[in-house]
Amino acid sequence: MNRVAFLFLAVPLVGTLYAQNPVIAEAKQQYTRVKDNLIAAAEKMPEQDYNFKPTDAQQTFAERMTHVANQYRSCGAIAGQHKTIDTSKRDKASVVSALKESFAVCDAAWDGLNAQNAHEMVQAGRGGQRSRLGILIGNTNHDSELYGYIAVYLRLKNVVPPSSERRMR
Repeated sequence: MNRVAFLFLAVPLVGTLYAQNPVIAEAKQQYTRVKDNLIAAAEKMPEQDYNFKPTDAQQTFAERMTHVANQYRSCGAIAGQHKTIDTSKRDKASVVSALKESFAVCDAAWDGLNAQNAHEMVQAGRGGQRSRLGILIGNTNHDSELYGYIAVYLRLKNVVPPSSERRMR
């Protein structure tokens, strides 16, 4: 095989190997799991319980979910999308819509991540410069923590959290 033919075949393979970086793939898998749980939780909670809060000092279920939806800011900075999402409405349809929209922005950030740019430093709000991958992993950790709170809200309303529901099957 001549060198030109070899390069013609090898270049796409190298790109595929970079796109399938195992660290990025594993981190994205964790993100996808928590994303699916949060969206399912928002969909499972009955409309009348969106204003529920376990104590007066805590946020309502809707406020917790819109807090998650505010992730569009950090994901948007990475994805190059500087859109705004209306998180001021607290009815179920608006909250679910804002949540899905924010995850679409995060999906774009994850989809654009690769071995070449994962360590690239970007402005992370008032926190200074952080790596693209570091921001996305931090966001996933934050979402996981919030899902833990949200699961309690669901249980207090006799709704089985999505992560527990899958284990029961």
